[in-house]
Amino acid sequence: MDRQEDPLPIHHEFYQPGDLIIGGIASQIFFMHNTFSFEQQPGRRLSGEPISVPKYYQNVLSLVYAVKEINENPNILPNITLGFHILNNYFISRMTYKASLSLFSTHHRFIPNFGTHTQKMLIAVIGGLVSEISDNIATILAIYKVPQLTYGSYSPAQNDEIVSPTLYQMVPNEVYQYKGIVQLFHHFRWTWVGLLAADDDKGDTFLQTIIPLLSQNGICFAFIQKLPKRTYTGKLIDSFLEQLEMYPRLIESKANVYFVLGERSSMSALRWVLFLAEYMSLPPLGKVWIVTSQWEFESLTIQRSWDIEAFHGAISFTAHSSQLPGFQEFLQMVSPSWAKGDGFIQELWEQAFICSLRISNVPEENSRMCTGEEKLESLPGTLFETSMTGHSYNIYNAVYAVVYALHAIYLSNLKHKRLVDGRNFEFQSVQPWQLYRFLKSIIFNNSAGDTVHFDDHGELIGGFDVTNWITFSNSSFVRVKLGNMDPRTLPGKELTLNDAKIVWHRSFHQVPPLSVCNGRCLPGYSRKKKEGEKFCCYDCAQCPEGMISDQEDMDICIKCSQDHSPNLDKNQCIPKIIIYLSYKEPLGIFLATMAISFSVLTALVLGVFMQHHNTPIVKANNRSLSYILLVSLFLCFLCSLLFIGQPAKVTCLLRQTVFGIVFSVALSSVLAKTINVVLAFMAKKPGSAMRKWVGKRLVNSILFSCSVIQEGLCSFWLSTNPPFPDMDLNSVDGKIVEECNEGSDAMFYCVLGYLGFLAIASFAVAFFARKLPDSFNEAKFITFSMLVFCSVWLSFVPTYLSTKGKYMVAVEIFSILASSAGLLGCIFFPKCYILVLRPDLNNRKRFLMRKK
Repeated sequence: MDRQEDPLPIHHEFYQPGDLIIGGIASQIFFMHNTFSFEQQPGRRLSGEPISVPKYYQNVLSLVYAVKEINENPNILPNITLGFHILNNYFISRMTYKASLSLFSTHHRFIPNFGTHTQKMLIAVIGGLVSEISDNIATILAIYKVPQLTYGSYSPAQNDEIVSPTLYQMVPNEVYQYKGIVQLFHHFRWTWVGLLAADDDKGDTFLQTIIPLLSQNGICFAFIQKLPKRTYTGKLIDSFLEQLEMYPRLIESKANVYFVLGERSSMSALRWVLFLAEYMSLPPLGKVWIVTSQWEFESLTIQRSWDIEAFHGAISFTAHSSQLPGFQEFLQMVSPSWAKGDGFIQELWEQAFICSLRISNVPEENSRMCTGEEKLESLPGTLFETSMTGHSYNIYNAVYAVVYALHAIYLSNLKHKRLVDGRNFEFQSVQPWQLYRFLKSIIFNNSAGDTVHFDDHGELIGGFDVTNWITFSNSSFVRVKLGNMDPRTLPGKELTLNDAKIVWHRSFHQVPPLSVCNGRCLPGYSRKKKEGEKFCCYDCAQCPEGMISDQEDMDICIKCSQDHSPNLDKNQCIPKIIIYLSYKEPLGIFLATMAISFSVLTALVLGVFMQHHNTPIVKANNRSLSYILLVSLFLCFLCSLLFIGQPAKVTCLLRQTVFGIVFSVALSSVLAKTINVVLAFMAKKPGSAMRKWVGKRLVNSILFSCSVIQEGLCSFWLSTNPPFPDMDLNSVDGKIVEECNEGSDAMFYCVLGYLGFLAIASFAVAFFARKLPDSFNEAKFITFSMLVFCSVWLSFVPTYLSTKGKYMVAVEIFSILASSAGLLGCIFFPKCYILVLRPDLNNRKRFLMRKK
């Protein structure tokens, strides 16, 4: 390729105060840089206004400033003056390869890989702005083992085994900023975002990386918009016009957050689309733009008057930068005549300030001559910034990294030094590959106080700044640092953010926007997937009984701990109320009153019987058994009080056992009375063998043996697995039932079963003797009382098993009272009627007369 084919000079000897003399060979640091981008066909200029990006000129000035500082610092490379060359690639791969090869060519002719002993040796290359350019440069430099320091996009060529040793990244790995952006989405709970990227390899790689990452973190993309890749201007306009067909989709999308790959091609295309939409009076696009670190908010010169309102409130992850002391004062010195050999200043000045520096006999129509006194700080921020950008900061650090590596080589070679003309020291022959070891191990603090060093993979150890962009109507803007993304901190804590500083787009009225597929599910509800939709689109289903959701958009409802229960809204767990059958509540008061009343009534009946101790009706059917039965019924009524009140260890041990034993005595008495009646009538027959069984001995034997069996069951129960106080956490929703755990359910039902056996036996015998002829025969009354008793306890079992909590206790108390009252009423009230109201019937003679 001949040098005459270049559309513009690619080699600019911008600033060269002197040569770095190393072993008799002039050696310099070369700087590969994308200073201006000319959208043109090779071989001719564009007609009309030139198209350039003046903002990139700050990157050049950061290099100049770094070299100026180094040359003025006697502690770095003493007695050596540093110079540099700048080459432009115009964002064209062919020009990048040619510029790279020119570094290994002779100084005045393009003859790659040819030089003389006086040829200046290439030590390192700094560049480029976009990853494609860096990769193209790396392809050439890897052959010659020349180190390259990238300063714009992170280059994926780092994974190439051949290129990797030569490549040093002045920007952290992009994976970190993607993780930071995901954390940003989680911070604001944005789950429905639009994705925009250029329709090129970089855009495809971006989408292939970010889509799985978003999905893994519960975030969906509402759409994917491919922006037109950079091409010739004529085709570019046609491509943008095609994109306008998708503009209504951007406007109508429910997503309020758009995530954009900040590569220059993506942002340039987006600026064109927004401009054409405004030109065609389409509705403005009020969204939150989340942009990656490559974006520097630059404009082409023809875009100086374009509105940037759409980007107001944008948030970007930018390369970390600090303001260097003296840099802004240095920028104030820049003017068209400030340095010889600056091949960029004239183009910059004319296009940025819309004036002419050219001296011509025939002035152009409507042209304005530049005064040379114009100030860079007067330009809008989209054309030039006086505060140091992240890319310029990376270039500054890259220059120092190379110089410190050279200085380390210089110090290591001092022991091999030799005098040259008796005045200076000369480097031994330094090869570019010798910098590898020193660059990887280099660590220094720059003038801003930041530490610069690389990891084992040649990647800068550092993070990103989170920046909020506040725009104004004059195409200027302000950067506000909101926080940073530091991958060296604890996982999940890498992102720090100051929400109070954020300025949102004006369409959101300074309220953090929502960006979700549908409204959030409030606490008390959980997300329910919609069939055929992405997982971020869902319905809201109320939590089932016993479960809550205490946050918005919970995937599943959760159970409360056992001692807590859901509130009515099912959005909070509240402590369960401890309940038991208390004397203070109406049910407890009623049951206690009934128990005491029946016990008093039983005592009165006993008193009446004792008062009429010797009367025939009392003496009939064994007076002693009647007294035992009344006492046991009295105790039955009173034992029900053990079931009321807060369960304690003593009451839990006594309530079932006392109830079982006392009831067994009562039923044993009834059984003995019934058997005694039957035997008495059978013994009246002449010659009956039953006479010997009639008497107190049989009665006492029945009473004793039946009671002892129950006492044995209760004793075994208490000695093996006795009842104890317990908390039932699950039976009643929202409440903890303080109860007596029976210990052994089997023993409990054995005790009840034995009582049932006695009751059935009594009922059977009484039913058999109900028609025996005797006015004093109690068999009819006992039959009816046993019928009541069995009915009560047969209904008790299913009722007891179907109730919960304190009502189980109430059911048992009611069964005790009802069955005891049945015995008392059916057996003793007819006799009390005669004793109290009809004493005339209480004599043997009258009964015998009635019998006849």
